[in-house]
Amino acid sequence: MAITSANQLELLQTAEAVAREKMIDPILVVEAMEESLARAAKSRYGAEMDIRVNIDRKTGRATFTRVRTVVSDDELENYQAEFTVEQAREYMENPEIGQQFIEEVPPVEMGRIAAQSAKQVILQKVREAERDRQFEEFKDRSGTIINGVVKREEYGNVIVDVGRGEAILRRNEKIGREAYRPNDRIRCYIKDVRREARGPQIFLSRTAPEFMAELFKMEVPEIYDGIIEIKAVARDPGSRAKIAVISYDNSIDPVGACVGMRGSRVQAVVNELQGEKIDIIPWNEDQPTFLVNALQPAEVSKVVLDEEAGKIDVVVPEDQLSLAIGRRGQNVRLASQLTGLDIDIMTEVEDSERRQKEFEERTGLFMENLDLDEFFAQLLVSEGFTNLEEVAYVDKSELLVIDGVDEDTADELQARARDILEAQAKAALDEARSLGVEDSLVEFEGLTPQMILALAKDDVKTLEDFATCADWELAGGWTITDGERTKDDGILEPFDMSLEEAQDMVMTARIQLGWVDPAELEADVAEGEEDADTEESEA
Repeated sequence: MAITSANQLELLQTAEAVAREKMIDPILVVEAMEESLARAAKSRYGAEMDIRVNIDRKTGRATFTRVRTVVSDDELENYQAEFTVEQAREYMENPEIGQQFIEEVPPVEMGRIAAQSAKQVILQKVREAERDRQFEEFKDRSGTIINGVVKREEYGNVIVDVGRGEAILRRNEKIGREAYRPNDRIRCYIKDVRREARGPQIFLSRTAPEFMAELFKMEVPEIYDGIIEIKAVARDPGSRAKIAVISYDNSIDPVGACVGMRGSRVQAVVNELQGEKIDIIPWNEDQPTFLVNALQPAEVSKVVLDEEAGKIDVVVPEDQLSLAIGRRGQNVRLASQLTGLDIDIMTEVEDSERRQKEFEERTGLFMENLDLDEFFAQLLVSEGFTNLEEVAYVDKSELLVIDGVDEDTADELQARARDILEAQAKAALDEARSLGVEDSLVEFEGLTPQMILALAKDDVKTLEDFATCADWELAGGWTITDGERTKDDGILEPFDMSLEEAQDMVMTARIQLGWVDPAELEADVAEGEEDADTEESEA
């Protein structure tokens, strides 16, 4: 088939039809046709030739041209697409390196194989254009709710028609035992849009906490307008959820606004989430107060917060324990997710027993190490002393306020405590050296002998070993997997080392070893502060 013998307008008509069907730019289809015709021409004239095709956007006439570029003598490689200045003089006046000589060549006769090849090129280009269009359309819609129609189900995953493309709702993103049939309407949260080799992939979710937040935004105008803000969401999909809200208008009750008249607003969200029970909780900056709210409907007697460890102890009456924990631990688990804290719930009796046990342990510590009688040791504990370091290095005036303690007694107590601590430090250092600890680690500022021994037992024996440690390996931390917080024990966590202290010590070690340039570090910190200031000013 020769291009010249075909209806030239047919090319443009085909391009328009394909573009309308695939909802892409007709120019992209025409460009794909040009490339396919160029490939067919190369198979006829020679693969090394630079053959180009231009289709007139008005008439549909296809023009075939051969392009040759002027190059220097030593750069000449492709004799079909390049020629030297001397050779170019036959075709051009005063040729210069880099110039191109373009001449028209006869259109090609397209046999069956060439036509099939051209068709494949066009289809491939059209698919790529369609994928680009789909990705550009959906990439900015990540984090929003979309309505779609179920097309089919594959291995538990639901394929959803979302208009100009298909999305996937994985089985672990469905609520409970949801089942869908073809042509069912479905509402989902766009969790992620990724460009992959097989095309853009749109991942949906109905279990994401953000899905609930977006549903409330749709049902509660005050949230959409920014008067009420959703601060946190925790879900056990299909069963129960907690959502924390705050109002920036004192005249509006955030909980009441989210519940709506006779519960109409929250009920609309509950119906969409297959009957999931929702607790709407007022958010509070004070973490203990917020936690008391989050554990509703249980009543809380006392809250003890450990900010450094991100842990909180909650004391409840005996009859409130099962309510606070919830069925299968659901209530306390959701409260933990909502507050971001590790929650330990105990009854008032258990709290009393724990405090009594701590009191006895500290009393025994002082009796054994300071050679005190039980009464005097209990006096120290009652005054808030918890360990030998506090007794040894506290200001003497704090000891003198204890009944029966004078100057001489205070001096004797502190001397005994220091002697014990020095003996313990020497024993720890000797054991650490016997395990192979090097002087580089022993002499590193900030590590006590007991810390060095703990590191040695964990096979950290040199300053290089210490410098390769991550901050959480030293201070401990938390890993969140599927909404569950798992404790990561740190080597130096028993010594109350914080993450910030661990970061500083590791960085200091790296600087001493020459792994990090202090000047570059200061520049990075300054740049980070400058970026933060810029973002704050823009906000």
